[in-house]
Amino acid sequence: MVRCPGQDQRFWKPEDIFEVKCPACGGSVEFFKDEPKLKCRKCGRSVANPKIDLGCAEWCQYAEQCLGVTPGGELNVIADKLKDEMKEVFAVDENRIKHTLSVLNYAEQIREVEGGDPMVIKAAAILHDIGIAEAERKYGTSEGKYQQKEGPVIARGILEKYGLEEATIEHICRIIANHHSAKDIDTTEFRIVWDADWLVNIPTDFPEASEEKLQEIIDKTFKTCKGRQIAVNTFLKGQ
Repeated sequence: MVRCPGQDQRFWKPEDIFEVKCPACGGSVEFFKDEPKLKCRKCGRSVANPKIDLGCAEWCQYAEQCLGVTPGGELNVIADKLKDEMKEVFAVDENRIKHTLSVLNYAEQIREVEGGDPMVIKAAAILHDIGIAEAERKYGTSEGKYQQKEGPVIARGILEKYGLEEATIEHICRIIANHHSAKDIDTTEFRIVWDADWLVNIPTDFPEASEEKLQEIIDKTFKTCKGRQIAVNTFLKGQ
């Protein structure tokens, strides 16, 4: 088989070798762009490469030999199972199911430009509101702080069924625990899910907002360049 050009270091650029922070301890982990995961030398946790691009695995006939997955393989299989789990929790609440799938769609669009771990992004987008029903049952409200409290526990119970690594599950749960407050996490994956959620929420949360107000919201709220671009193109008529 001809060597994949994307893995031939003769064609690499300086930015193809980079450092990221371990989501568990904050230690520095150096990645080559084609390394899916490495162990943090400081705490021993497995850290996913946030900039790896596995898009080729969706179409390349050599994906299984190269990456250990079939085209459209494990990632999409698990994502489909998580969608089924989400729909089971939301039952007949079509609005929440529609909201979740819209967030997933935007998250996937943003990831194509911003990078990030596709498993973390897909799973967090699908499960980000999974605590709503339990919050309503316990507290009589779906207020964000209660979603963030209940959601991670429910999400973890779902994710552990599918053999994901603990570091991946922990990262997904941290995103869910912060998707209304953004207090304790600022990873690429979190920023993508945050922006995707805002893209879906703006029309319902600010239906009468002027373009000036919408511009202010976009400038203050969005955390990725691609998310901000989609928001401007979608909500600002003069742009």
